[in-house]
Amino acid sequence: MGQQQLLLVVLGVIIVGIAIVVGINVFVSSAASSNRDALVTSLSTLGSMAQEFYRRPTALGGGSSTFTGWAIPTSLSQTANMSAAVTPTVAAQTITLVAVGTETGNDGTTKTKVTMTITQNQLTTAINN
Repeated sequence: MGQQQLLLVVLGVIIVGIAIVVGINVFVSSAASSNRDALVTSLSTLGSMAQEFYRRPTALGGGSSTFTGWAIPTSLSQTANMSAAVTPTVAAQTITLVAVGTETGNDGTTKTKVTMTITQNQLTTAINN
């Protein structure tokens, strides 16, 4: 093999190595973003259920303008996208839900985390990591 051929082989190996590293980084970033989106979707579903409970009369199993008494259905408290069950904080006029994901978040060390605050007419989402 001549020097030119060796140089081309080395250059090819370097380019392939760089492409692999870039591909891995894109995949990891995409996985975290997808996990965050799944957490927001799950919490939005729970938020809609809580608002439904808030508006439903007590006679029909609701809260009659209060969130007091609402609980997360057991089957929805933890999904495949969560590393732990959703943590609810229920007050009379607000509910705060915290979900921890399965992927490593933006800081590179802790899992993705989403907090949602539910009121009578609004769902407010905060991406914590």
